[in-house]
Formats: sequence, structure tokens, C-alpha cells
Amino acid sequence: MIFFVTNICPTKRLVFTLLLIVIFLKINAQNNREIVDEQQVWTGYFSQIRLTKKLGIWADIHFRATDQFVKSPSKLLTRVGLMYYLNEHLKLTNGYAFINHFPEEGHANISQPEHRIWQQLQNHSKHGNIRSMQWVRLEERFRRKIKNVDELGEGYRFDLRLRSNLMFNFPLSRKGIAPKTVSAILNDEFFINFKNSSNPNYFLFDQNRFFVGLSYNFSNHSNLQFGYMNVFQQLTKGSKFKNIDALRLFYFQNLDFRNK
Repeated sequence: MIFFVTNICPTKRLVFTLLLIVIFLKINAQNNREIVDEQQVWTGYFSQIRLTKKLGIWADIHFRATDQFVKSPSKLLTRVGLMYYLNEHLKLTNGYAFINHFPEEGHANISQPEHRIWQQLQNHSKHGNIRSMQWVRLEERFRRKIKNVDELGEGYRFDLRLRSNLMFNFPLSRKGIAPKTVSAILNDEFFINFKNSSNPNYFLFDQNRFFVGLSYNFSNHSNLQFGYMNVFQQLTKGSKFKNIDALRLFYFQNLDFRNK
């Protein structure tokens, strides 16, 4: 289910996305699954700053609240990275992230810190008035071990995870995707965990995030996205899943500091 292509038409890419959704629905419908429902709000700020022809900086910060959308904090995430532009549409990023997992199941009375190293290949493309963005990201995760619900343990647990993200931006104005216009967003992100090679299931489903919403384009380089996101996640106990209905509000900004 992981793919990264630059020469496939939007219709075929949309079919791939819909296939991901179908798989998600089939997983959700299987018997003998314990599913926990949550309602959350996700907020985030994303910035990509171009410094030279080849170099740039990635920075983003997120805050998520849960328990009937807003009653309790869920996660706080900060992420930075150094970008290398292969060309005007394709770029590599290597970075670091820190995540604070607020008290939840498994560590109900204490927060769990996580350090994360990540690498990413990202591509932007246009198909008429439709824009698409796709990236594949590899994450090396170091999560603090949990001793009990009240205490952190010694050391960190290491996990390796692969993410594939595909987004379409459809203009709703005759102007296309232009300043002071609204467009529609369709986004799907699929996560896979790598397990020890001795495990017969070396690749394991982690989660799927499907988003549909609207984008207000302040300029050619900034937009605000708002909409609904469904997150279906497999928990540590393989037969237990979390189904999250989330309201998502993200602000995206691209800055260019090159000498003109």
C-alpha cells in the first residue's frame, strides 16, 4: 500500500486513495475486534522555509485535545528538519521531532516523552487546476518505557515506522487555486510498523488517517485547512483498535528567503 509516483494522473491517484479507504473500512468491520471511540480536535502549524536554491527548513507544531473533543490534552508535537531541493518539485528532508504523549491508557497518570528521527521524500505536482502533494516518510521512534500507570521506566523502546501520504487540492473557483479563494482537500495517510525479522508479520498495520475538508487560500504560499478526519489505529494489543473522529485545523505557510 506504500507508493510514490509522479507521473500518474489524478484519477488513478484518487482510485489508489479510495482503495486505502476500502481497506480501512474492511478492517473496521471485522469481527472479534475491540474498538474504542474517541472525539478529538487537532491543530497544527506547518512552515517550509526556502533559504537557497538547494536548502530549506521544515518546521511544524501540533496540539491535540481529546475526550469529547476538547476536555483533555492528548499530544504535543514539535518537528524540525533540513530540506534539500532536488528540483522545484521534489525534495528530501532529514529531521528531529519531540512528542509528549499526555496521560492515556497504559500511563494514565503520567506523560510519556518520545524522541523521533525522520527522513522524507516529498513531491508536488499539478494536473490542470488540480494540485497534489505526496510524501513517504521513515521514522525512527524512541519512546520512554513505562513502568506502571504512575511511573516512567528506564530507557527507551525503539520502533521503526513508514508513512505514505497523498493529498489532492481541488479548486472551487474559476480562478483556480489562487489568493482569496476556497478549494477542497482530500487527504489519506497510511502507516506501517516494521517488526523484528523473527516475527512472521514483518510489516504490521499501524493506522490510517483520512481527511476531507476545505482550504482557504490567503495567498499562493499560505492556506488554512479545516475539516473532518477519521483515524483508525491499531493499539499495542493487536485485537484492540482506536477509532477517532477529529476536527482538524491546520495552517500551512511557505516562505522564500532567496535573493531574487
